[in-house]
Amino acid sequence: MIEIPKSTFYYRPNNKDKLKEDSDLQDRIEAIALDFPRYGYRRITRQLKREGWSVNHKRVLRLMRESSLLVKPKKRWVKTTDSNHSYPVYPNLIKDKVITTINQVWLADITYIRILLGFVYLAVILDGFSRKVIGYCVSKSLDVQLTLRALKMAILQRPPLRGIIHHSDQ
Repeated sequence: MIEIPKSTFYYRPNNKDKLKEDSDLQDRIEAIALDFPRYGYRRITRQLKREGWSVNHKRVLRLMRESSLLVKPKKRWVKTTDSNHSYPVYPNLIKDKVITTINQVWLADITYIRILLGFVYLAVILDGFSRKVIGYCVSKSLDVQLTLRALKMAILQRPPLRGIIHHSDQ
């Protein structure tokens, strides 16, 4: 048989008509993106097809990426900490402290986890030195029992020594 590389079969020479068509398409994509700033490549592809362009969504995505026209998704931010309260605010005891052993500082935090049916809350107690989880609790409601159960689990797991610091952000 003919001994030529397979790539010869797939080779397509650079066509000036293709470059002109790409630049025309690029101009139209930019115009649509200016008119509809929240349109992503899928919507722009549909709009181009409605206008009679024979175009693939991958090509539109490539051209939009090259022109930095891709829409950046907005991230939802949920505020979970209320710093405006009447309760006492305690000083940060571990600000300049060097943690050298386990059971010297316990760190506590609460976060939420999105699940199919809504949210659940997670309270965690970590050892400051080893970063090991020593107590946790998951609950559907954010209440005192959530944090107390996590603390009780930590105490059962690792009985605290005298002088241990229990630190949380609030």
